[in-house]
Amino acid sequence: MSHAHGSTDAAPRPSAQARTLLWLGVGLAVVAGLFVIDWLAPALFPASLSTRAQDGLTLAVSVLIESLPFVALGVVLSIVVQVWVPPGVIERWMPRRAWARRAVLSLLGMVVPVCECGNVPFARGLLMRGFSVSETLTFLVAAPIVNPIVIITTHQAFGYSDGILIARLLGGYAIANLIGWLYSRHPSPDALLTDRFRDTCDMALRHARESGMRGGQWRRTLAQFVVELRAVMPALVIGSALAGAVQVLIPREALVAIGSNPALSIVAMMSLAMIVSICSNVDSFFALSFASTFTPGSLVAFLLVGPIVDVKMLALMRTTFTWRTLGGIVVVVVLAAFAIGTAVNLLA
Repeated sequence: MSHAHGSTDAAPRPSAQARTLLWLGVGLAVVAGLFVIDWLAPALFPASLSTRAQDGLTLAVSVLIESLPFVALGVVLSIVVQVWVPPGVIERWMPRRAWARRAVLSLLGMVVPVCECGNVPFARGLLMRGFSVSETLTFLVAAPIVNPIVIITTHQAFGYSDGILIARLLGGYAIANLIGWLYSRHPSPDALLTDRFRDTCDMALRHARESGMRGGQWRRTLAQFVVELRAVMPALVIGSALAGAVQVLIPREALVAIGSNPALSIVAMMSLAMIVSICSNVDSFFALSFASTFTPGSLVAFLLVGPIVDVKMLALMRTTFTWRTLGGIVVVVVLAAFAIGTAVNLLA
């Protein structure tokens, strides 16, 4: 990745204290929203506000605990790639042509059995190593779907019925390569990354130069471990809290009520996937609970959208990519998942 600094005349970034105050304000606004909704429409939710708040906290903590081991594994794998794998080893196995490199990288998840949470720090490691933004995005989108644990659990949940397993694997692979191709056309790849991440890249390079070869790898490992955890952990906590809060704010009955409509069921399940933020290693069992009321295409859409653009994943990806980049990814994923879900409904 080139570390261009074409945005030196951009507006100054907010300080860490300002960002903390901003997120605190967002949290207070969510709490205030809960009270307002409860006051204006008490019949909308069957449970009381205190019960829903407790449920939201429980959900947020469960998402956080479920994600932590995979985030830690992803950080470790990221450091191995950045610090311990000698230059040229990975690159030597990569095809020369850009589309072929992306096709191979989108299958890298087969040998990196971590869910979407752990893939973000791993992808950051690929970027720091010199892989392009489009190549890294291709890996990041495909890996949570094509990794072996997800394939096994999806097969256990659905077998080969209605083509759900095949549609998930081929659909995830196709969406990843579509996103990789689209962003490979971007005239300024560095503009897709946050200023903070570019600074992290520069700092990692500086550490590498200063540490030298003798014993320096351990110093780089420790420094990079701290950098990655500081970048990823706040985002994971915020994403988990958002996942819990949104589930409390939106009545699930409203989503389930439209499950039998072929088009609306796909929209409902995609919305649910973005909200519930379940790890891709186990989300197929959650989707199975809707199999009796929702169409097969809507289940496929759920299994495609959740691992890529749920609120927890977007919060993690924001540590590296700009909001505009994430917006583009969400649009492509949602439209592609809707098209694939519709095709499954027609064929099932």
